[in-house]
Amino acid sequence: MAVDLASLQQISGENAIDRWLQVPGKWVEEPNRRRGGESGVQRVLTSDGRMLYRKQQMGHIYRDLLHPFGYPTAIRERNALKAAEALGVKVPTLVYAGCRKVDGEWQALLVTESLDGFSSLEDCYARGDQERWGEALHQRILQHYGSTLAKLNAGRWQHGCLYLKHVFVKVDGDKIEVALIDMEKARQRFSAQRAARHDLRQVKRRSSWTEAQWQAFVYGYQAAFGSAIKGLQT
Repeated sequence: MAVDLASLQQISGENAIDRWLQVPGKWVEEPNRRRGGESGVQRVLTSDGRMLYRKQQMGHIYRDLLHPFGYPTAIRERNALKAAEALGVKVPTLVYAGCRKVDGEWQALLVTESLDGFSSLEDCYARGDQERWGEALHQRILQHYGSTLAKLNAGRWQHGCLYLKHVFVKVDGDKIEVALIDMEKARQRFSAQRAARHDLRQVKRRSSWTEAQWQAFVYGYQAAFGSAIKGLQT
């Protein structure tokens, strides 16, 4: 059964969580235990044909100075998605986010739209898309990735979990779009340089690009960030 998104978005408070949970979905990420609770993702269809992803959590929390006793990571991700969008970074469109306590344990939902036409870099490489792209286009894609991440970091936000499966690309002729997903661990740092150094170390460690491809990423990153980052060229 497809969800009537317009009617659901008119519901507020805890009733909204109950109604969202009543919508049938299919698991794309089975619930797994971590952070002292459970988190999983289901795919949901809307009545107008859109694909949504519903992250469902129970007791899945983080702690910081503002929330020493814990708060749902789904709500931290909601805040990061809003911040990224304000910085001009392409991310999944937020549809709904809410939380409540059930028998003393945090329950949370985060619903986002699918990135239609996009594929993760991990999937692209697994299919061998880079061979179809050719080296020149591949380097342009990496430049766009670099500039996208730089916009996030320049706003003092660090993604915090940059695997290739979290970087989505869409190539339509000469038009290239890059989006970032899974911002559950994202947080704002005291400086843009700190956010940059953390994320760039992850990008370097988790990619297997050639030197020319890495330099293409660096070129896009530095052009958007506006200043050099120590160690970026190595």
